[in-house]
Amino acid sequence: MSVVLYDVPGPRAIARNRVIAVITVIVVLAALGFIVYRLFATGQFSAEKWYIFTFSNVWMGILKALGATLAAFASAAVLSIVLGFILAIGRLSEHAWVRVPVTVVTELFRAIPVLVLMMLLYFGLPVIGIKMEPYFAVVIALMLYNGSVLAEVLRAGIESLPRGQREAGYAIGLRKSGVMRLILLPQAIRAMLPVIVAQLVVTMKDTALGFIITYPELLYYAKQLMSQQGRPILQSTFVIGGIYIIMCLILSGIAKWVEIRTRRSPKLQALAADNAAVMHEGTDTEILVAQKGAGKFDGNSQGPGI
Repeated sequence: MSVVLYDVPGPRAIARNRVIAVITVIVVLAALGFIVYRLFATGQFSAEKWYIFTFSNVWMGILKALGATLAAFASAAVLSIVLGFILAIGRLSEHAWVRVPVTVVTELFRAIPVLVLMMLLYFGLPVIGIKMEPYFAVVIALMLYNGSVLAEVLRAGIESLPRGQREAGYAIGLRKSGVMRLILLPQAIRAMLPVIVAQLVVTMKDTALGFIITYPELLYYAKQLMSQQGRPILQSTFVIGGIYIIMCLILSGIAKWVEIRTRRSPKLQALAADNAAVMHEGTDTEILVAQKGAGKFDGNSQGPGI
C-alpha cells in the first residue's frame, strides 16, 4: 500500500528508522549532558554568579527594559501591519503609476537590513540636521522592513486565491474595493495568519538590535548586567533569553487562539457561505452569457440561477 508522495516503510525500513532515532536521541542527550557538566565545572551555577539577581532593583530594571521592548514592539507591529496592507494593495493595483513605485519601495526596504536602517535613522539623519530619538529610530526601522515583508505575504495570499472568486464578485456588480474587502482579504488573512505571526515574532526579537543605538531595551540592560561584579554573562543571557522565549510563546498562543476563534466565528462562517453563493451565482451568470453567445437563449426562458 502506498500514497501519492509517501511509500509505507517495510520491516527493514522501520527497524532502520528506529535505530537512527535512538542514536539521535543519545547524541542529543550526550551533548546536553556535556554542556551541563561544563557549566557545573566552571561554577556557572554557583551562588556568586546569581547573586546579582537577588536584588529587587535589578528586577525593577528588567521590568523597565521589558516595558521599553514591548512599547517598541507594539508600535512597530501595528504600523507594520498597516503599512503591509497599504503596500500590498498598491502592488495589486492595475495602474502602473501606482504599482511600479510601490514595488520599488517594497523591494528596497525589504533588501536593507534592519540594523542598517536603525543606524541610518539614528546616526545618519543628524548629519543633515535631523535628530531622532532611539525609540523612533527603532520603531520606524522595524516598520519599514517588516511592513514590506508583510506586504509580500499578503500579496501572495491574495494572488493564491482562485481567480474565479474575483471574477464572480465582479459579475454580481461589486467594485474592486468590495471584492478586495468582502471576498479576498478575509480569506487571505486567515490563510497567511501563521506567516504573519511568524513575522511578528521576528519583529519582537529584532527590537534587541536597538541596543546598538542605545535604546534601553532588554538586551541593552543585559549588557549592563554582564559588566557587574562577578561577570554574570551566561546568567544574564539565560534570564533575558528566557524572557524573550516566554514573550514569543505568548504571542504564538494568542495567534493560535485568534485562529481558532476565527474558524468558529459565526460572521466568518456566514461570509464563507456568501462567498460560496457569489461563486455559484457568478458561475450561473457565465453560463447564461455563454448560452446567449451560442444562440441557445431566446430571451423568454430563464437561465440557471435567474
